[in-house]
Amino acid sequence: MEKENAVIVNNFSFWYGAFKALNHVSLDVPTNEITALIGPSGCGKSTLLKCMNRINENQGIVSHQGAITIFGHDIYHPLASLPEIRRQVGMVFQKPNPLPLSIYENIVFGLKTHYSRRELSKSMLDEKVEQSLKEVGMWDEVKDRLKQIATSLSLEKQQKLCIARLLPLKPKLILLDEPCSALDPQGTKAIEDLIQSLKKQYSILMVTHSMAQARRSSDRTIFMFMGEVVEAGRTEQIFSNAKEIRTTHYIEGRFG
Repeated sequence: MEKENAVIVNNFSFWYGAFKALNHVSLDVPTNEITALIGPSGCGKSTLLKCMNRINENQGIVSHQGAITIFGHDIYHPLASLPEIRRQVGMVFQKPNPLPLSIYENIVFGLKTHYSRRELSKSMLDEKVEQSLKEVGMWDEVKDRLKQIATSLSLEKQQKLCIARLLPLKPKLILLDEPCSALDPQGTKAIEDLIQSLKKQYSILMVTHSMAQARRSSDRTIFMFMGEVVEAGRTEQIFSNAKEIRTTHYIEGRFG
């Protein structure tokens, strides 16, 4: 039985001004799996991620053609709600970016942004903080120092906190843009283990330049080159028996 798709991208092109960053991209991201997006720098991976919660619209004059559907909703429909899209599609970046606030205030920031004060009781916020930190395996470590400023944590813990910050809003899709690039091997393993545990509840699309990480951490892999999708399939098949020679050459490190 095939999984439902969390994301369907259909013949999607995207421009920054006159520069065409994505060219007729079509792909899908299954629910409750980790999909790795690989390809050389500048091929459009991060642009595609940002198109899925429309945050690249803050980067000047942009335009698009085609459609992106997330859990059945066309996110580029004229009546689509940007706050609702960004609530349901969370994103974590290469470098951990916790707010210069306490651990507690980082976790509840999204709730306070999307909901009015009368909708949020202190007990509800406390519960969300505990639940989110438990999901990323940090509760026991920080429960007695929730007032500590988040930027004082290690890079690994900061990245976990950035993931935890998404969870109170109950996103359906989590986008990870090279989430381990600033971490040492121990921190990388911790984040990879966390991502594996989260796929039971969330659909995950992860950009990575590490072929080893893509191979060990993802269920499905998509290879992009020069703004286009070259090949997509189950990770084992892509790495052991790719159909396109460019995919094989990239995985083997012959370019990129």
